Amino acid sequence: MRRWSSLTLADYTDTVIAAVESAGEPVTLVGHSLGGLTVSQVAERVPDKLSSLVYLAAMLLKDGQSTVEVATSDTDSELMTNISLDESGEASTVAAGAAPRLFFGDCTKEVSDAATARLVPEPIVPSSTPVQVTPGRWGAVPRSYIVCEQDLAITPAAQRAMIAAVGVDRTVEMQSGHSPFLSQPAQLADILVALASS
Repeated sequence: MRRWSSLTLADYTDTVIAAVESAGEPVTLVGHSLGGLTVSQVAERVPDKLSSLVYLAAMLLKDGQSTVEVATSDTDSELMTNISLDESGEASTVAAGAAPRLFFGDCTKEVSDAATARLVPEPIVPSSTPVQVTPGRWGAVPRSYIVCEQDLAITPAAQRAMIAAVGVDRTVEMQSGHSPFLSQPAQLADILVALASS
């Protein structure tokens, strides 16, 4: 049986494609944080199944870039200095003391504690795998980016640098930390509906 820590970006992509295809109609796909890699790869493989992409404080990479490459250049982020590898070297974890502030800093303590308790180690292969996207497939799907202005994990400056390097059709700003689906769910839902409708 495969170890969960050996999961790849292709595994993530296959799982999301199966869900997209089961919808029976084009969908708007939202990628948060590292999930930006997955939505990009889904769009590259099945662009006709998508109506649009939304990157939510997410990794928006150019063809051939990896998360590790881009994240290590975000010198203002405290995320990389709080990540460590497990004994196998196949998965990473964020220091328990840093995770609540980095990921859930604008949430209530109750929500932050519950979310932090659900964090699990992250396989390192997806974040070290370069994305493979082309203008004619992924590039043909309309894309938006939601910048989280109080994000401590992927800083607003890093988010804007990715937007400038890659390009999007629309940019929306939220005064939120890294996880607005927990801190400002109603506002985020309104933004997503508006982006999907446009």
